[in-house]
Amino acid sequence: MNPHEPLFWLVIITAIIAVSFIMIAGAMIAMAVFVNRAVKSVNRLEEKLDPLINRANAISEQAQGIAVQGRHIAEQFHVMSGHLSTATENLAESTALIKEEVRGIMVLADETAHVAKEKVEIVSRVIDTTHERVMDTTEFIQRKVIEPARELAAILAGVRRGLEVLVAPAPSPINSSYGDDEMFIG
Repeated sequence: MNPHEPLFWLVIITAIIAVSFIMIAGAMIAMAVFVNRAVKSVNRLEEKLDPLINRANAISEQAQGIAVQGRHIAEQFHVMSGHLSTATENLAESTALIKEEVRGIMVLADETAHVAKEKVEIVSRVIDTTHERVMDTTEFIQRKVIEPARELAAILAGVRRGLEVLVAPAPSPINSSYGDDEMFIG
């Protein structure tokens, strides 16, 4: 191709745009992979924490049962009851802290998924905008470069033909005599 032709530059621009689309698609795939990994990690963490929460709840229920028994024994062992009560409160606070941490992790996972979804939507809008601009650029080049170039080529072809007519040798006059060979039509 000749770099002086508009089609050459159109091909170059199209190649650049294609590379841009490939890079955008790669970025979208990378983002999807990272979001998928984050979601899997949060799911695994949640699966690992569920048994701990269940055990903590069971321990809390057992501790509450012990506290009830401790109250019955409290009449006889008032000091012992105070220690068991403190242990139960600490266990309940630990359970509450664990539950709050799990909620925080879930909120973080939800926010991460939401942000990732927004980013994917932004990339999708960017691709749509880029596609529209490519189409507008193609149409603009068609109207402003290719069509005028065709018209100019047609005008130049007409001028060339006109110049050929003007500089062509003069035809021989009709009333001149021709040789016998020239008159033979056969």
